[in-house]
Amino acid sequence: MSELRWEPPAGGSGDESGRRAVTPERLNDSGGPSRWSITLLVFVMIGAAFALGIGVMRVIDASDDYGRILRSSGRDGAAPAAVPAAVQPSDDDGQEATADTPGRASRFAILDEIVEVLDKDFVDPSKFNSLDTREAAINGIIDALDDPHTVFIDAERYRMASEDIGGSFEGIGATVNQVDGAIVIVRPFRNSPAMQAGIRPGDVILEVDGESTEGWSLEQAVAVIRGPKGTDVALLVRHTDGEEELIVVTRDRIVVPSVESLPITDRSGNPVADIGYILITQFTEDTRGELLELLESARNAGLTQLIIDVRGNPGGLLDATVETTGEFMDEGVVLRQIDREGNERVFSDEPGGAGVGLELVVLINEHSASGSEVMAAALRDHGRAVLIGTTTTGKGTVNVPRRLSDGSVLYVSIARYLTPENAPVEGVGIAPDIEIAIPDTGFEAGQDIQLFVAIDYLRGEYQPGSADSGSTESEPQNVEQEEAPAEQQDSQSEGSAGPQSDSEE
Repeated sequence: MSELRWEPPAGGSGDESGRRAVTPERLNDSGGPSRWSITLLVFVMIGAAFALGIGVMRVIDASDDYGRILRSSGRDGAAPAAVPAAVQPSDDDGQEATADTPGRASRFAILDEIVEVLDKDFVDPSKFNSLDTREAAINGIIDALDDPHTVFIDAERYRMASEDIGGSFEGIGATVNQVDGAIVIVRPFRNSPAMQAGIRPGDVILEVDGESTEGWSLEQAVAVIRGPKGTDVALLVRHTDGEEELIVVTRDRIVVPSVESLPITDRSGNPVADIGYILITQFTEDTRGELLELLESARNAGLTQLIIDVRGNPGGLLDATVETTGEFMDEGVVLRQIDREGNERVFSDEPGGAGVGLELVVLINEHSASGSEVMAAALRDHGRAVLIGTTTTGKGTVNVPRRLSDGSVLYVSIARYLTPENAPVEGVGIAPDIEIAIPDTGFEAGQDIQLFVAIDYLRGEYQPGSADSGSTESEPQNVEQEEAPAEQQDSQSEGSAGPQSDSEE
Protein backbone atom coordinates (compact mmCIF):
# COMPACT_ATOMS: atom_id res chain seq x y z
CA MET A 1 0.00 0.00 0.00
CA SER A 2 1.37 3.42 -0.92
CA GLU A 3 2.17 5.83 1.82
CA LEU A 4 1.63 9.59 1.74
CA ARG A 5 4.46 11.77 2.96
CA TRP A 6 4.63 15.50 3.39
CA GLU A 7 8.13 16.98 3.20
CA PRO A 8 8.99 20.69 3.66
CA PRO A 9 11.06 22.43 0.93
CA ALA A 10 14.79 21.81 1.21
CA GLY A 11 15.71 25.51 1.08
CA GLY A 12 14.14 28.85 1.76
CA SER A 13 14.38 30.21 -1.80
CA GLY A 14 13.68 29.10 -5.33
CA ASP A 15 10.63 27.51 -6.89
CA GLU A 16 9.42 24.13 -5.62
CA SER A 17 8.96 21.42 -8.16
CA GLY A 18 5.37 21.04 -9.20
CA ARG A 19 4.16 23.99 -7.15
CA ARG A 20 3.15 27.48 -8.36
CA ALA A 21 5.11 30.40 -6.79
CA VAL A 22 3.12 33.45 -5.74
CA THR A 23 5.07 36.73 -5.68
CA PRO A 24 3.55 39.78 -3.93
CA GLU A 25 3.05 42.72 -6.25
CA ARG A 26 5.00 45.88 -5.43
CA LEU A 27 3.07 49.10 -6.01
CA ASN A 28 5.73 51.64 -5.04
CA ASP A 29 9.46 52.02 -4.98
CA SER A 30 9.84 52.07 -1.23
CA GLY A 31 10.22 48.30 -1.10
CA GLY A 32 7.72 48.06 1.78
CA PRO A 33 4.68 45.85 1.48
CA SER A 34 1.45 47.43 0.38
CA ARG A 35 -1.96 46.79 1.86
CA TRP A 36 -2.87 44.57 -1.10
CA SER A 37 0.35 42.61 -0.88
CA ILE A 38 -0.23 42.01 2.81
CA THR A 39 -3.79 40.86 2.09
CA LEU A 40 -2.55 38.54 -0.64
CA LEU A 41 0.10 37.13 1.69
CA VAL A 42 -2.55 36.35 4.31
CA PHE A 43 -4.60 34.43 1.76
CA VAL A 44 -1.51 32.50 0.67
CA MET A 45 -0.77 31.54 4.28
CA ILE A 46 -4.36 30.45 4.83
CA GLY A 47 -4.26 28.40 1.65
CA ALA A 48 -0.99 26.74 2.68
CA ALA A 49 -2.40 25.88 6.10
CA PHE A 50 -5.51 24.43 4.52
CA ALA A 51 -3.44 22.35 2.08
CA LEU A 52 -1.30 21.08 4.95
CA GLY A 53 -4.44 20.12 6.88
CA ILE A 54 -5.69 18.09 3.93
CA GLY A 55 -2.31 16.37 3.69
CA VAL A 56 -2.39 15.40 7.37
CA MET A 57 -5.89 13.99 7.07
CA ARG A 58 -4.88 11.88 4.08
CA VAL A 59 -1.94 10.48 6.02
CA ILE A 60 -4.29 9.67 8.88
CA ASP A 61 -6.62 7.90 6.45
CA ALA A 62 -3.76 5.48 5.78
CA SER A 63 -4.18 4.24 9.36
CA ASP A 64 -7.83 3.29 9.56
CA ASP A 65 -8.10 3.03 13.34
CA TYR A 66 -6.64 6.38 14.16
CA GLY A 67 -8.23 7.99 11.12
CA ARG A 68 -11.59 7.08 12.58
CA ILE A 69 -10.55 8.35 16.00
CA LEU A 70 -9.49 11.74 14.68
CA ARG A 71 -12.44 12.15 12.33
CA SER A 72 -14.98 11.19 14.98
CA SER A 73 -13.37 13.36 17.66
CA GLY A 74 -14.01 16.46 15.58
CA ARG A 75 -17.76 15.89 15.34
CA ASP A 76 -20.39 17.89 17.22
CA GLY A 77 -17.99 20.72 17.87
CA ALA A 78 -15.56 18.62 19.90
CA ALA A 79 -11.88 19.39 19.65
CA PRO A 80 -9.97 16.89 17.51
CA ALA A 81 -7.82 14.36 19.33
CA ALA A 82 -4.06 14.63 19.25
CA VAL A 83 -2.49 13.02 16.21
CA PRO A 84 -0.75 9.81 17.38
CA ALA A 85 2.72 8.94 16.18
CA ALA A 86 1.34 6.07 14.14
CA VAL A 87 0.25 8.47 11.43
CA GLN A 88 3.64 10.06 11.03
CA PRO A 89 5.48 9.23 7.82
CA SER A 90 8.07 6.49 8.11
CA ASP A 91 11.17 5.63 6.16
CA ASP A 92 10.44 1.95 5.61
CA ASP A 93 9.21 2.36 2.01
CA GLY A 94 5.75 1.11 2.85
CA GLN A 95 6.80 -2.00 4.77
CA GLU A 96 4.39 -2.97 7.51
CA ALA A 97 5.46 -1.83 10.97
CA THR A 98 6.39 -4.52 13.46
CA ALA A 99 5.71 -4.64 17.19
CA ASP A 100 9.22 -3.30 17.81
CA THR A 101 8.83 -0.12 15.74
CA PRO A 102 7.70 3.14 17.36
CA GLY A 103 4.86 3.43 14.87
CA ARG A 104 3.35 0.06 15.77
CA ALA A 105 3.87 0.50 19.49
CA SER A 106 2.18 3.89 19.45
CA ARG A 107 -0.96 2.36 17.95
CA PHE A 108 -1.75 1.28 21.49
CA ALA A 109 -0.65 4.50 23.17
CA ILE A 110 -4.28 5.60 23.07
CA LEU A 111 -5.04 2.82 25.57
CA ASP A 112 -2.75 4.52 28.09
CA GLU A 113 -4.61 7.77 27.49
CA ILE A 114 -7.95 6.05 28.06
CA VAL A 115 -6.71 4.50 31.31
CA GLU A 116 -5.49 7.89 32.52
CA VAL A 117 -8.81 9.55 31.73
CA LEU A 118 -10.84 6.80 33.42
CA ASP A 119 -8.54 6.82 36.45
CA LYS A 120 -9.08 10.57 36.81
CA ASP A 121 -12.71 11.07 35.79
CA PHE A 122 -14.75 7.81 35.94
CA VAL A 123 -17.78 8.20 38.21
CA ASP A 124 -17.23 4.88 40.08
CA PRO A 125 -13.53 4.82 41.01
CA SER A 126 -13.83 1.62 43.06
CA LYS A 127 -15.00 -0.28 40.00
CA PHE A 128 -12.15 1.04 37.89
CA ASN A 129 -9.53 0.45 40.60
CA SER A 130 -10.54 -3.21 40.84
CA LEU A 131 -10.23 -3.68 37.09
CA ASP A 132 -7.18 -5.37 35.63
CA THR A 133 -6.95 -2.96 32.71
CA ARG A 134 -4.11 -4.86 31.06
CA GLU A 135 -5.95 -8.16 30.93
CA ALA A 136 -9.22 -6.42 30.07
CA ALA A 137 -7.56 -4.85 27.02
CA ILE A 138 -6.05 -8.19 26.00
CA ASN A 139 -9.34 -10.00 26.36
CA GLY A 140 -11.11 -7.25 24.45
CA ILE A 141 -8.89 -7.86 21.44
CA ILE A 142 -9.34 -11.63 21.69
CA ASP A 143 -13.11 -11.39 22.18
CA ALA A 144 -13.34 -9.36 18.98
CA LEU A 145 -12.00 -12.39 17.07
CA ASP A 146 -15.16 -14.31 18.01
CA ASP A 147 -13.13 -17.49 18.42
CA PRO A 148 -13.74 -19.27 21.75
CA HIS A 149 -10.56 -21.32 21.32
CA THR A 150 -8.08 -18.41 21.11
CA VAL A 151 -7.47 -17.48 24.74
CA PHE A 152 -4.91 -15.69 26.89
CA ILE A 153 -3.78 -17.35 30.11
CA ASP A 154 -1.27 -16.13 32.63
CA ALA A 155 1.89 -17.98 33.60
CA GLU A 156 0.31 -19.70 36.62
CA ARG A 157 -2.64 -21.03 34.69
CA TYR A 158 -0.31 -22.28 31.98
CA ARG A 159 1.66 -24.14 34.63
CA MET A 160 -1.58 -25.80 35.71
CA ALA A 161 -2.37 -26.77 32.13
CA SER A 162 1.04 -28.41 31.85
CA GLU A 163 0.33 -30.37 35.00
CA ASP A 164 -2.89 -31.68 33.47
CA ILE A 165 -1.10 -33.22 30.53
CA GLY A 166 1.27 -34.77 33.07
CA GLY A 167 -1.69 -36.57 34.65
CA SER A 168 -1.65 -35.16 38.18
CA PHE A 169 -2.52 -31.92 39.95
CA GLU A 170 -3.85 -30.52 43.23
CA GLY A 171 -7.55 -29.75 43.26
CA ILE A 172 -10.99 -31.22 43.95
CA GLY A 173 -10.93 -34.01 41.33
CA ALA A 174 -13.60 -33.24 38.76
CA THR A 175 -13.87 -32.50 35.06
CA VAL A 176 -15.64 -29.26 34.18
CA ASN A 177 -16.89 -27.70 30.99
CA GLN A 178 -18.51 -24.42 29.96
CA VAL A 179 -22.06 -24.78 28.69
CA ASP A 180 -23.97 -21.67 27.55
CA GLY A 181 -21.65 -19.54 29.66
CA ALA A 182 -22.10 -21.62 32.82
CA ILE A 183 -19.38 -23.67 34.55
CA VAL A 184 -20.70 -27.25 34.67
CA ILE A 185 -19.35 -30.40 36.32
CA VAL A 186 -18.97 -33.09 33.66
CA ARG A 187 -18.04 -35.77 36.18
CA PRO A 188 -16.25 -36.07 39.51
CA PHE A 189 -13.43 -38.62 39.55
CA ARG A 190 -14.01 -41.84 41.43
CA ASN A 191 -13.15 -41.54 45.13
CA SER A 192 -12.09 -37.92 44.60
CA PRO A 193 -12.67 -35.15 47.15
CA ALA A 194 -15.39 -33.78 44.86
CA MET A 195 -17.30 -37.07 44.77
CA GLN A 196 -16.92 -37.64 48.49
CA ALA A 197 -18.23 -34.13 49.22
CA GLY A 198 -21.35 -34.67 47.10
CA ILE A 199 -20.51 -33.04 43.76
CA ARG A 200 -22.58 -34.66 40.99
CA PRO A 201 -22.41 -34.79 37.19
CA GLY A 202 -24.33 -31.88 35.69
CA ASP A 203 -23.93 -29.59 38.71
CA VAL A 204 -23.68 -25.92 37.73
CA ILE A 205 -21.13 -24.00 39.80
CA LEU A 206 -22.80 -20.71 40.73
CA GLU A 207 -20.24 -19.34 43.20
CA VAL A 208 -16.70 -20.11 44.33
CA ASP A 209 -15.86 -18.92 47.87
CA GLY A 210 -18.79 -16.51 47.70
CA GLU A 211 -17.85 -15.00 44.34
CA SER A 212 -20.27 -15.40 41.44
CA THR A 213 -19.00 -17.31 38.41
CA GLU A 214 -21.15 -15.30 36.01
CA GLY A 215 -19.00 -14.14 33.12
CA TRP A 216 -16.08 -16.37 34.09
CA SER A 217 -14.09 -18.19 31.47
CA LEU A 218 -13.39 -21.89 31.92
CA GLU A 219 -9.73 -21.11 32.55
CA GLN A 220 -10.60 -18.59 35.25
CA ALA A 221 -12.84 -21.11 37.02
CA VAL A 222 -10.12 -23.76 36.98
CA ALA A 223 -7.54 -21.32 38.35
CA VAL A 224 -9.76 -20.37 41.30
CA ILE A 225 -11.13 -23.81 42.14
CA ARG A 226 -7.74 -25.44 42.13
CA GLY A 227 -5.43 -24.95 45.06
CA PRO A 228 -2.91 -26.55 47.43
CA LYS A 229 -3.61 -29.91 48.97
CA GLY A 230 -5.38 -29.65 52.33
CA THR A 231 -7.10 -26.30 51.66
CA ASP A 232 -10.87 -25.86 51.37
CA VAL A 233 -12.96 -24.34 48.60
CA ALA A 234 -16.67 -23.54 49.02
CA LEU A 235 -18.80 -24.23 45.93
CA LEU A 236 -22.40 -23.11 45.57
CA VAL A 237 -23.85 -25.53 43.03
CA ARG A 238 -27.23 -26.03 41.40
CA HIS A 239 -28.03 -29.71 40.95
CA THR A 240 -29.88 -31.01 37.90
CA ASP A 241 -33.13 -31.07 39.92
CA GLY A 242 -32.83 -27.31 40.50
CA GLU A 243 -31.82 -27.54 44.15
CA GLU A 244 -28.96 -25.27 45.22
CA GLU A 245 -26.41 -26.49 47.76
CA LEU A 246 -23.25 -25.04 49.31
CA ILE A 247 -20.56 -27.74 49.31
CA VAL A 248 -17.15 -27.37 50.93
CA VAL A 249 -14.46 -29.54 49.31
CA THR A 250 -11.01 -30.17 50.75
CA ARG A 251 -8.47 -30.22 47.95
CA ASP A 252 -6.05 -33.09 47.51
CA ARG A 253 -3.41 -34.41 45.13
CA ILE A 254 -5.28 -35.89 42.17
CA VAL A 255 -3.61 -38.56 40.06
CA VAL A 256 -5.55 -39.21 36.87
CA PRO A 257 -4.73 -42.13 34.58
CA SER A 258 -5.88 -41.23 31.08
CA VAL A 259 -7.08 -44.78 30.35
CA GLU A 260 -8.96 -47.14 32.66
CA SER A 261 -10.50 -50.57 32.29
CA LEU A 262 -13.58 -50.80 34.51
CA PRO A 263 -16.08 -53.57 35.32
CA ILE A 264 -19.53 -53.03 33.81
CA THR A 265 -22.99 -54.54 34.17
CA ASP A 266 -25.84 -54.92 31.68
CA ARG A 267 -29.35 -53.49 32.03
CA SER A 268 -30.32 -56.48 34.18
CA GLY A 269 -27.52 -55.73 36.62
CA ASN A 270 -25.45 -58.76 35.63
CA PRO A 271 -21.65 -58.42 35.34
CA VAL A 272 -20.41 -58.32 31.75
CA ALA A 273 -17.45 -60.64 31.16
CA ASP A 274 -17.65 -61.14 27.39
CA ILE A 275 -17.09 -57.49 26.39
CA GLY A 276 -14.21 -55.23 27.34
CA TYR A 277 -14.73 -51.64 28.50
CA ILE A 278 -12.11 -48.89 28.33
CA LEU A 279 -12.61 -45.33 29.52
CA ILE A 280 -10.30 -42.71 27.94
CA THR A 281 -10.51 -39.52 30.00
CA GLN A 282 -8.08 -37.40 27.92
CA PHE A 283 -5.19 -37.76 25.51
CA THR A 284 -1.80 -37.29 27.16
CA GLU A 285 1.75 -38.44 26.51
CA ASP A 286 0.98 -41.62 28.48
CA THR A 287 -2.34 -42.53 26.84
CA ARG A 288 -1.04 -44.86 24.15
CA GLY A 289 1.21 -46.74 26.58
CA GLU A 290 -1.61 -47.16 29.10
CA LEU A 291 -3.94 -48.33 26.32
CA LEU A 292 -1.49 -50.96 25.06
CA GLU A 293 -1.33 -52.58 28.49
CA LEU A 294 -5.12 -52.84 28.67
CA LEU A 295 -5.41 -54.17 25.12
CA GLU A 296 -2.90 -56.87 25.93
CA SER A 297 -4.98 -57.87 28.97
CA ALA A 298 -8.12 -57.98 26.81
CA ARG A 299 -6.34 -60.15 24.25
CA ASN A 300 -5.11 -62.51 26.96
CA ALA A 301 -8.67 -62.76 28.25
CA GLY A 302 -9.86 -63.80 24.77
CA LEU A 303 -12.09 -60.76 24.28
CA THR A 304 -13.07 -59.83 20.72
CA GLN A 305 -15.40 -56.91 21.45
CA LEU A 306 -14.63 -53.60 23.13
CA ILE A 307 -16.52 -50.51 24.25
CA ILE A 308 -14.43 -47.31 24.15
CA ASP A 309 -15.93 -44.56 26.31
CA VAL A 310 -14.86 -40.99 25.46
CA ARG A 311 -17.87 -39.27 27.03
CA GLY A 312 -16.66 -36.17 28.81
CA ASN A 313 -13.21 -36.52 27.21
CA PRO A 314 -12.04 -32.93 26.50
CA GLY A 315 -9.25 -33.88 24.10
CA GLY A 316 -5.58 -33.19 24.76
CA LEU A 317 -2.44 -33.66 22.71
CA LEU A 318 -2.91 -34.05 18.97
CA ASP A 319 -0.06 -36.53 18.47
CA ALA A 320 -1.32 -38.65 21.35
CA THR A 321 -4.79 -38.66 19.80
CA VAL A 322 -3.50 -39.80 16.42
CA GLU A 323 -1.28 -42.52 17.93
CA THR A 324 -4.04 -43.84 20.19
CA THR A 325 -6.63 -43.89 17.41
CA GLY A 326 -4.15 -45.66 15.14
CA GLU A 327 -4.05 -48.67 17.46
CA PHE A 328 -7.57 -49.52 16.27
CA MET A 329 -6.93 -48.91 12.56
CA ASP A 330 -4.91 -50.83 10.03
CA GLU A 331 -3.59 -47.81 8.11
CA GLY A 332 -5.52 -44.80 6.85
CA VAL A 333 -6.21 -41.10 7.38
CA VAL A 334 -6.98 -40.12 10.98
CA LEU A 335 -7.71 -36.43 10.34
CA ARG A 336 -7.11 -33.61 7.89
CA GLN A 337 -5.81 -30.22 9.02
CA ILE A 338 -6.42 -27.02 7.02
CA ASP A 339 -4.35 -23.96 7.88
CA ARG A 340 -5.02 -20.25 7.30
CA GLU A 341 -3.65 -20.40 3.77
CA GLY A 342 -5.87 -23.32 2.82
CA ASN A 343 -3.01 -25.82 2.88
CA GLU A 344 -3.91 -29.35 3.93
CA ARG A 345 -1.87 -31.54 6.24
CA VAL A 346 -2.91 -35.17 6.53
CA PHE A 347 -2.33 -37.25 9.67
CA SER A 348 -2.28 -40.95 8.81
CA ASP A 349 -1.95 -44.16 10.77
CA GLU A 350 0.83 -46.67 10.29
CA PRO A 351 -0.09 -50.24 9.26
CA GLY A 352 -1.04 -52.56 12.08
CA GLY A 353 -2.30 -51.84 15.58
CA ALA A 354 -2.93 -53.65 18.84
CA GLY A 355 -6.70 -53.29 18.56
CA VAL A 356 -7.34 -53.87 14.85
CA GLY A 357 -9.00 -57.23 15.45
CA LEU A 358 -11.59 -55.98 17.93
CA GLU A 359 -15.20 -55.11 17.16
CA LEU A 360 -15.77 -51.63 18.54
CA VAL A 361 -18.47 -49.37 19.90
CA VAL A 362 -17.54 -45.81 20.88
CA LEU A 363 -19.63 -43.94 23.43
CA ILE A 364 -19.83 -40.16 22.88
CA ASN A 365 -21.80 -37.26 24.34
CA GLU A 366 -22.08 -33.48 24.23
CA HIS A 367 -18.95 -33.17 26.40
CA SER A 368 -16.76 -35.19 24.04
CA ALA A 369 -14.50 -32.62 22.41
CA SER A 370 -11.45 -32.14 20.23
CA GLY A 371 -9.31 -35.30 20.38
CA SER A 372 -12.24 -37.50 21.34
CA GLU A 373 -14.10 -36.20 18.30
CA VAL A 374 -11.08 -36.99 16.12
CA MET A 375 -11.04 -40.57 17.38
CA ALA A 376 -14.78 -41.09 17.02
CA ALA A 377 -14.90 -39.68 13.49
CA ALA A 378 -11.86 -41.61 12.28
CA LEU A 379 -13.08 -44.96 13.59
CA ARG A 380 -16.51 -44.34 12.12
CA ASP A 381 -15.26 -43.16 8.71
CA HIS A 382 -13.04 -46.22 8.38
CA GLY A 383 -15.87 -48.56 9.31
CA ARG A 384 -14.18 -49.58 12.54
CA ALA A 385 -16.80 -48.51 15.08
CA VAL A 386 -20.43 -47.67 15.69
CA LEU A 387 -20.98 -44.45 17.64
CA ILE A 388 -23.61 -44.44 20.39
CA GLY A 389 -24.74 -41.48 22.50
CA THR A 390 -25.34 -37.83 21.64
CA THR A 391 -23.72 -35.32 19.27
CA THR A 392 -20.31 -34.15 20.44
CA THR A 393 -19.16 -30.63 21.37
CA GLY A 394 -17.96 -29.51 17.93
CA LYS A 395 -14.46 -28.34 18.78
CA GLY A 396 -12.70 -28.71 15.44
CA THR A 397 -9.87 -26.23 15.92
CA VAL A 398 -6.15 -26.86 16.31
CA ASN A 399 -4.60 -24.60 18.95
CA VAL A 400 -0.98 -23.99 19.81
CA PRO A 401 0.46 -22.16 22.84
CA ARG A 402 2.64 -19.15 22.07
CA ARG A 403 4.65 -18.20 25.14
CA LEU A 404 4.89 -14.44 25.73
CA SER A 405 7.70 -12.42 27.27
CA ASP A 406 6.23 -12.37 30.80
CA GLY A 407 5.65 -16.13 30.93
CA SER A 408 1.98 -15.92 30.00
CA VAL A 409 0.67 -17.82 26.99
CA LEU A 410 -1.65 -17.05 24.11
CA TYR A 411 -3.38 -20.13 22.75
CA VAL A 412 -3.90 -19.41 19.07
CA SER A 413 -6.23 -21.18 16.68
CA ILE A 414 -3.96 -21.99 13.75
CA ALA A 415 -6.03 -24.48 11.77
CA ARG A 416 -9.33 -26.34 11.46
CA TYR A 417 -9.48 -30.07 11.24
CA LEU A 418 -11.76 -32.21 9.13
CA THR A 419 -12.73 -35.86 9.42
CA PRO A 420 -11.11 -38.40 7.07
CA GLU A 421 -14.14 -37.94 4.80
CA ASN A 422 -13.62 -34.14 4.76
CA ALA A 423 -16.54 -33.30 7.03
CA PRO A 424 -16.17 -30.21 9.26
CA VAL A 425 -16.22 -30.58 13.05
CA GLU A 426 -16.07 -26.99 14.36
CA GLY A 427 -19.50 -25.87 15.50
CA VAL A 428 -21.07 -29.07 14.14
CA GLY A 429 -19.78 -31.97 16.18
CA ILE A 430 -19.89 -35.68 15.44
CA ALA A 431 -23.37 -37.20 15.32
CA PRO A 432 -23.85 -40.71 16.71
CA ASP A 433 -25.02 -43.64 14.62
CA ILE A 434 -27.41 -44.58 17.41
CA GLU A 435 -28.67 -41.54 19.29
CA ILE A 436 -29.42 -42.17 22.95
CA ALA A 437 -29.95 -39.40 25.51
CA ILE A 438 -29.56 -40.12 29.22
CA PRO A 439 -32.13 -38.53 31.56
CA ASP A 440 -30.74 -36.04 34.07
CA THR A 441 -31.03 -38.56 36.90
CA GLY A 442 -29.88 -41.53 34.81
CA PHE A 443 -26.39 -41.88 36.24
CA GLU A 444 -27.54 -41.25 39.79
CA ALA A 445 -30.04 -44.09 39.42
CA GLY A 446 -27.36 -46.36 37.98
CA GLN A 447 -29.06 -46.33 34.60
CA ASP A 448 -26.34 -45.76 32.00
CA ILE A 449 -28.66 -46.31 29.06
CA GLN A 450 -26.00 -45.55 26.47
CA LEU A 451 -23.75 -48.26 27.91
CA PHE A 452 -26.66 -50.72 28.01
CA VAL A 453 -27.41 -50.11 24.33
CA ALA A 454 -23.73 -50.60 23.48
CA ILE A 455 -23.73 -53.97 25.25
CA ASP A 456 -26.95 -55.01 23.53
CA TYR A 457 -25.58 -53.96 20.14
CA LEU A 458 -22.39 -55.99 20.47
CA ARG A 459 -24.36 -59.01 21.66
CA GLY A 460 -26.71 -58.73 18.69
CA GLU A 461 -29.65 -57.98 20.99
CA TYR A 462 -30.17 -54.33 20.11
CA GLN A 463 -33.67 -53.42 18.95
CA PRO A 464 -34.30 -49.81 17.84
CA GLY A 465 -36.92 -48.21 20.07
CA SER A 466 -36.33 -50.62 22.93
CA ALA A 467 -34.36 -48.16 25.07
CA ASP A 468 -35.93 -46.35 28.00
CA SER A 469 -38.35 -43.52 27.27
CA GLY A 470 -36.87 -40.14 26.50
CA SER A 471 -34.22 -41.49 24.18
CA THR A 472 -34.14 -41.23 20.43
CA GLU A 473 -32.46 -43.76 18.25
CA SER A 474 -31.52 -44.09 14.61
CA GLU A 475 -30.31 -46.99 12.58
CA PRO A 476 -26.52 -47.41 12.80
CA GLN A 477 -24.33 -47.23 9.78
CA ASN A 478 -23.16 -50.52 8.36
CA VAL A 479 -19.88 -51.49 9.95
CA GLU A 480 -17.73 -53.97 8.14
CA GLN A 481 -15.66 -55.65 10.81
CA GLU A 482 -12.10 -56.37 9.77
CA GLU A 483 -11.02 -59.94 10.13
CA ALA A 484 -8.61 -60.47 12.97
CA PRO A 485 -5.11 -61.17 11.73
CA ALA A 486 -3.48 -64.47 12.58
CA GLU A 487 -1.12 -62.68 14.90
CA GLN A 488 -2.18 -59.31 16.28
CA GLN A 489 0.65 -56.84 16.40
CA ASP A 490 1.68 -55.17 19.63
CA SER A 491 2.51 -52.08 18.98
CA GLN A 492 -6.54 -31.49 29.07
CA SER A 493 -9.40 -31.84 33.03
CA GLU A 494 -9.43 -29.46 35.96
CA GLY A 495 -6.32 -29.85 34.39
CA SER A 496 -6.26 -28.20 31.12
CA ALA A 497 -6.53 -24.47 31.07
CA GLY A 498 -5.70 -24.47 27.41
CA PRO A 499 -8.29 -24.53 24.70
CA GLN A 500 -7.43 -27.99 23.48
CA SER A 501 -9.42 -29.47 26.32
CA ASP A 502 -12.00 -28.99 29.00
CA SER A 503 -10.66 -28.53 32.45
CA GLU A 504 -10.50 -30.46 35.63
CA GLU A 505 -10.22 -29.25 39.20
